[in-house]
Amino acid sequence: MTVQQEAPTDDGAQTGDPLEVWIDQDLCTGDGICAQYAPDVFELDIDGLAYVKSPEDELLQNPGATAPVPLTLLQDVVDSAKECPGDCIHVRRVSDSVEVFGPDAP
Repeated sequence: MTVQQEAPTDDGAQTGDPLEVWIDQDLCTGDGICAQYAPDVFELDIDGLAYVKSPEDELLQNPGATAPVPLTLLQDVVDSAKECPGDCIHVRRVSDSVEVFGPDAP
């Protein structure tokens, strides 16, 4: 069963758009804040960098690999992106790849 994730609007309403998250490992500082906020979505690997995890809990190590953002974890993922010292966490809409949270968000 796939959990639909939705992008919040400025007033907190849901747009209905599924979201995905990815990490730019070139900018990752390895602080692990993301894994503390959302351990079901992020994990540090043996190389000391953070990666996203698939819904099956598989570490996705390919550059630019994305993982869906479950609605139940949306706030934790957003907090991870906001608190990331490397500004390397990107949350975007699946439908048009527009970043809604992260360093490239409007």
